[in-house]
Amino acid sequence: MRFRHPDGSTVHLAYCTNVHPAETLDGVLRQLREHCEPVRRRLGRDRLGIGLWLARDAARALVADPAALRTLRSELDRRGLEVVTLNGFPYAGFGAERVKYRVYRPDWTEPERLGHTTDLARLLAGLLPDDEPEGTISTLPLAWRTPYNAASERTARRALTLLAQRLDALQDLTGTSIRIGLEPEPGCTVATTADAVTALSGRGRPPSHRIGVCVDTCHLATEFEEPGPALDALAGAGIPVVKAQLSAALHAENPGREDVRAALAAFAEPRFLHQTRTRTRAGEVTGTDDLDEALGLPAEPPARVRVRVWWR
Repeated sequence: MRFRHPDGSTVHLAYCTNVHPAETLDGVLRQLREHCEPVRRRLGRDRLGIGLWLARDAARALVADPAALRTLRSELDRRGLEVVTLNGFPYAGFGAERVKYRVYRPDWTEPERLGHTTDLARLLAGLLPDDEPEGTISTLPLAWRTPYNAASERTARRALTLLAQRLDALQDLTGTSIRIGLEPEPGCTVATTADAVTALSGRGRPPSHRIGVCVDTCHLATEFEEPGPALDALAGAGIPVVKAQLSAALHAENPGREDVRAALAAFAEPRFLHQTRTRTRAGEVTGTDDLDEALGLPAEPPARVRVRVWWR
């Protein structure tokens, strides 16, 4: 959906498709038919934006076959849907029975991540509405925090700089501007706004006209960050926010209570990580990689858990 901002610019609100598993092009087309179009009709809108997730195999099929890309574009138009952003974070297997740490591979130290994101940018340039010259792609915030060292950092920065050069060339060729947003996430190398400022500032930083941040409100909340100060910090560092993902985390003010712990335990499951953070009275934020680990520790109020309620 499109909204008009008071400054005159267009704001795109999109329905995220990675909540529905699809690893192939046929699966993507099924998403459009069974989920995205019905959502548009229920909202009573002539057109609905979608935040499309293209897994590795689907992306490769579309890159290899221009006719398949035309088919996807035609299906979007026929069903009253449009794409201005892609979710490039999950690479493959996001609908598997067990995802957990696998979602962070390949990371930005591995050539597969650069190649996949380059493919996504080329595809997005071909999917953008005719009246929209800009698109965005959210991506992994460099890597999971371990193993990661100074050499890893240099490799990731070089990959992002090379990607920016490819995006410049893509704009010269197609006239469309594609920007990338690192999505800070608890447990990753870039977990917080401060981490993003460090990663995208200083000598060797990737070009800011191409590489910025995707602000995820669930991740902000899990780390006990407030949106206003976070956005101010990014603006002060000259780091653009290219995309926002609107979702919510769970907050437990009294996680030591038996009924509260029982309610939280209902969200512990084998597929995804649910990073959990607590904040001490002194303001220190600590936590665990997953909810079941946190439930095995003494309770410290308050606690926040990365369990998404999607509004992207």
